[in-house]
Amino acid sequence: MVHFPSFVNGLARTMSIKKEKNFRKDDARKAVEELAKEARKNELLLSSSGVVKANKDNSFVSVFTHRGQKGVNQDRLTVWEEFGCQQDMMFCGVFDGHGPWGHFVAKRVRKLIPAILLCNWQKNLAAASIDLDLKMEGDKNIHGLDLWKQSYIKTFAAVDQDLKPHTGIDSFQSGTTALTIIKQGENLIIANVGDSRLVLATTSEDGTLFPLQLTTDFKPNLPNEAERIKESKGRVFCMKDEPGVYRVWMPNGKTPGLAISRAFGDYCMKDYGLISVPDVTHRKLTTGDQFIILATDGVWDVVSNEEAVKIVCAAAHKEKAGERLVKYAIREWKRKRSGIAMDDMSAICLFFHQLPHTKAFD
Repeated sequence: MVHFPSFVNGLARTMSIKKEKNFRKDDARKAVEELAKEARKNELLLSSSGVVKANKDNSFVSVFTHRGQKGVNQDRLTVWEEFGCQQDMMFCGVFDGHGPWGHFVAKRVRKLIPAILLCNWQKNLAAASIDLDLKMEGDKNIHGLDLWKQSYIKTFAAVDQDLKPHTGIDSFQSGTTALTIIKQGENLIIANVGDSRLVLATTSEDGTLFPLQLTTDFKPNLPNEAERIKESKGRVFCMKDEPGVYRVWMPNGKTPGLAISRAFGDYCMKDYGLISVPDVTHRKLTTGDQFIILATDGVWDVVSNEEAVKIVCAAAHKEKAGERLVKYAIREWKRKRSGIAMDDMSAICLFFHQLPHTKAFD
């Protein structure tokens, strides 16, 4: 694998970025845009239903999205193989828009996050390159992970600020979630805002495949989230016709009533505890880890983690794994939530290697 210090040098060479004080942000953005164009040309960048095959390893991605019954599909997703021109690096993300302009917000956030993330990562790398040269290999990897976290937090703040003055998008009462991952070698970095979910399928010692949820569904009634909202004078409660569905409200108890505690946009609620700060976590993948599922809440509302792993694992053709999961969720929605308008549903299934023979868990 390519270790974090190697990536430091590789990205700097790729983007021709030197540690000069007069290097401009616009130059970095343009360089990243060129990388994206080249990736799309080489079929390494996907923004709709489809598949992406890695050129250098056995990883494989199946992507599928389905419009619900609420109007335009407000889900957006992306997969970028060889992210930043690194052969063992991949960026994936699912974005679930909401509100009248939700699909525009989700589309904008999908475009900005990978571009700004690479720029921020480069700047952090340049600032830390001397320290990385002096550290031991283990320390370098730890420091590299910390740089990812710093880059993600700075990126999400910049993206949220970009939306506010945007003249073509009204994000005052519209917004989006964002669940993204960077996979580089055996390192998986996860950044999450909202209630989309990432589930890892891994194997136990006896070969049984089981799910491991790696993200938190950021709902307003979670203790820490509710405390922050209430300290900001926001309110958290359920409506009588939605028992169990907690929402964050303005102090007067009126609109918008968001069922998430973190989101991009939604500026009407940013003074009342809603934030866009990502929860950034890391997992070092093992040989027992088989695949991950990133999906919007429409899927998880009606499909358990265990069911999702079984469905994806049982797919005869990995190319159809994402579609198979979403179509199962559609059937479950009709069965469990008859009479309720179906939500948009999107899923990304990232396989790390060829699936071995595994036993289904109980």
